[in-house]
Amino acid sequence: MHVSAPAVEGLPWYLRLLFRRQRRRYGQPLVPTLVWSRVPALHAALTGFYAAIERRGSPLPRGLRSLIQIRVSQINDCAFCIDLNAALAAERTGMTDQALAVDRWRESDLFTARERVALEYAEVVTTTGATVAPRLIERLRAEFSEEALIELTALIAFQNLSSKFNAALDIPSQGLCRAPAREAPAAAESLPGAR
Repeated sequence: MHVSAPAVEGLPWYLRLLFRRQRRRYGQPLVPTLVWSRVPALHAALTGFYAAIERRGSPLPRGLRSLIQIRVSQINDCAFCIDLNAALAAERTGMTDQALAVDRWRESDLFTARERVALEYAEVVTTTGATVAPRLIERLRAEFSEEALIELTALIAFQNLSSKFNAALDIPSQGLCRAPAREAPAAAESLPGAR
């Protein structure tokens, strides 16, 4: 890791409560949360954004959100994010097959048409230099309302922020899930929704 994580005991009381909940849920504090907590204003902003994305009233199903987050994390080579989001996907869908196959969604019969177009969109948005084609937007509109499309785009943007932050600081996986890291798409031009 390129930065150090603070000791939980030295943090403000409200953050110690957060880490107590993380210990109950994951068996340990999550390292990225510790790192973000070193700058409380950034931690608060990130937490607010994440809470809006993960709210119960979201038009995006929880399992789909996790699949999107895994794929973006794989493209950005974020070991921690792949680990956490694969564990969440398995928990939310009740199966690990999709979480383990998300990098092969094009060849797998485990994914619905809605999941496929969302994963394709996540790849295009995440790949530097790729442009979202009008045909991809048409296919997205057939599966998602405008509000859901806005939320899907926000989710992809959030996961890019999170996974790029963690990858840049070399924050490691914490052993929450056994989903393997997979390769990113070869090039933006090879993506069906690009250009």
